[in-house]
Amino acid sequence: MTSEHETSILKEFTPALSGKVALITGGSKGIGLAIARRLSASGAAVILHARTRSELEKARAEIETSGGRCVVATVDARNEQAIQSSISALAEEFPGGVDVLINNAGIYKTSSVVDQPTEDWDNTIKTNLYGPFFYSRAVLPSMTHNGWGRIINISSISGRTGEIHAAAYSASKFGLNGFTQSLAMEVAAKGITVNAVCPGWVDTAMSREQLNDENWCKLSAVAPSESMDIARLSVPQMRFIEPSEVAELVFWLCTDAARGITGQSMNICGGMCLT
Repeated sequence: MTSEHETSILKEFTPALSGKVALITGGSKGIGLAIARRLSASGAAVILHARTRSELEKARAEIETSGGRCVVATVDARNEQAIQSSISALAEEFPGGVDVLINNAGIYKTSSVVDQPTEDWDNTIKTNLYGPFFYSRAVLPSMTHNGWGRIINISSISGRTGEIHAAAYSASKFGLNGFTQSLAMEVAAKGITVNAVCPGWVDTAMSREQLNDENWCKLSAVAPSESMDIARLSVPQMRFIEPSEVAELVFWLCTDAARGITGQSMNICGGMCLT
């Protein structure tokens, strides 16, 4: 019989997410890949969804080389049927369903409201807001059945205070924070927590693409050669957040240590947003 002391030691050395299955959208690069690395290192099997197969395969190779278990699927977060079909197809390999959902897939388009193409607005809202709704609805039945689940929405400080020339993005992230609060209350008694993480400037390809975008620089009256430094200096800590820092916060919210935290939108921005 295992003693209480031995049980305590075993628990201490058991990875925090051992036996859990985590689905990460937009998981092939940037923040999503950093989260995949962290959750995999903590014992979770990770499922990565994204739109580009080559990037997914590269991410899978990295996770598997590190000793993790990784499944990938090419899925567009705007496509409800594809999402539901992909999750249903996991039943044989993961009969217990998805335990952790990280809604990370997102897009950004710089534009004034007057010049914003309706198609860009629609694609931003569908990816950043409809996507988390579709994915959450697909995984909630198994989480409810298991009496345990974690849903973490990767939002933005642009969802806490509006961002100029990014009306669609800000609207989608404000909506995502509201969705987080509403869903958290709905499932609070079922052992499921729902939270949002709101990064500021993060050192990712998406951020660099935005800062180097000719239209963004023109609308912001910033010289392209100076845009990176201006963005960095707009942060009180005078630095970009690393994707691994966001991943650490997400990981903690996935653990039982954070089981009392739900319905929250937590900033990780180096002091850019204090609300």
